[in-house]
Amino acid sequence: MPAYHIWTIGCQMNKAESDRLAGRLEEQGYTAVDSPAEADIIILNSCVVRQSAENRIVNKIYSLRPFRKANPGVLLAVTGCFVGEDTAKLKKRYPYIDHFFPAGSNPPWLDEPVSPPLPAVVKPVEYLSISQGCNNFCTYCIVPYRRGRERSKPFREIICEARELANRGVKEITLLGQNVDSYGQDLPERPDLADLLTELNDIPGLARLRFLTNHPKDMSDRLIDAISRLDKVCEHVNLPVQAGSDAVLHDMGRGYTAADYLRLVEKLRTAVPDIALSTDIIVGFPGETADRFRETYDLIAAVNFDTVHVAIYSAREGTAAARHLEDDVTAEEKKERLTAIEDLQEGIQTAINARLSGTTQEILVEGKNRGKWYGRTRTDKLVFFKEKSDLTGKLMNIVIEKTSPWSLQGSIPPTTEEEK
Repeated sequence: MPAYHIWTIGCQMNKAESDRLAGRLEEQGYTAVDSPAEADIIILNSCVVRQSAENRIVNKIYSLRPFRKANPGVLLAVTGCFVGEDTAKLKKRYPYIDHFFPAGSNPPWLDEPVSPPLPAVVKPVEYLSISQGCNNFCTYCIVPYRRGRERSKPFREIICEARELANRGVKEITLLGQNVDSYGQDLPERPDLADLLTELNDIPGLARLRFLTNHPKDMSDRLIDAISRLDKVCEHVNLPVQAGSDAVLHDMGRGYTAADYLRLVEKLRTAVPDIALSTDIIVGFPGETADRFRETYDLIAAVNFDTVHVAIYSAREGTAAARHLEDDVTAEEKKERLTAIEDLQEGIQTAINARLSGTTQEILVEGKNRGKWYGRTRTDKLVFFKEKSDLTGKLMNIVIEKTSPWSLQGSIPPTTEEEK
């Protein structure tokens, strides 16, 4: 039986895309293998959001050159954000790779699907892409140049895919888009994310809905209302702020001020008092002085995020920031600022999670690791607990007994019953 191997790095969009490709290959009779040496088809699904990621995919491609000589019959392909419009240029640079195809598209050797493609292996939690590309062109980001302008998947197609996933045992779906908040603006009927969540909320068997990545300037009052009234939409929103300085936000091309962002946070917390907020931060962006960094630090302290993903700025060739802004923050300063944010956030998360000690939380069990079951609360807290029976895909009530900044430990109370 023919076999395939997919190597994936990067965001959840890439993971979802790899699942989609795996589903298409299995429809055509291929089976997944862990080792490239056993595969008839090898696909590299790439990320280039940072230079380190691009270096990694380039090294991976180069590593296939001797593999190609030893295995001339294996089909080699590369997709993801590394692949732009000019595939001929890539083919010239890496002639031993058979195919380069853009993210979100089908390779030429896969027939077009008759029905919406689905992941090959169904888990309790699945990602579902609802759009590709982005129209924002933040100055530090390469994604619009690699994935193109925003293209929304048809409304009914998403509903059909979600229903089929639920029929196959999926309990939680995370909707994905580079800017998920602007879903539907390019479709004739102009449905929005609130409309989509409202219809998905009625699918039998589905227990939870999440969505990312959001853009603060595009989060509407209708969407906030949907989060507050739909019982399957989880009380967790990722809301990347990137910086707390208006000057830095302007240079990033983000389209909002720190005050705008704080007003949005207030709206969300008024509508959903128990909502958990996570965010993304870039430190060391060009022009980020000590005072401007302090504004970011103070915003994080003021908002009290449940999670902060912080990254050091590195210039990406092809972006506006790389072309027009001097990378004037030293490597030492960037590292110090990264550490300062991480230390601040560790303290915040310690306090937030400590408040959950002794409470009972609904956990969707995703799997087992080192003898313990694990899953997440509706607010995206990772929880571990012990139990002998197989609980994969079950919704369980767990009493939280121990907390840390990164995860929670608990147990099943004697009288608990599986909810679903």
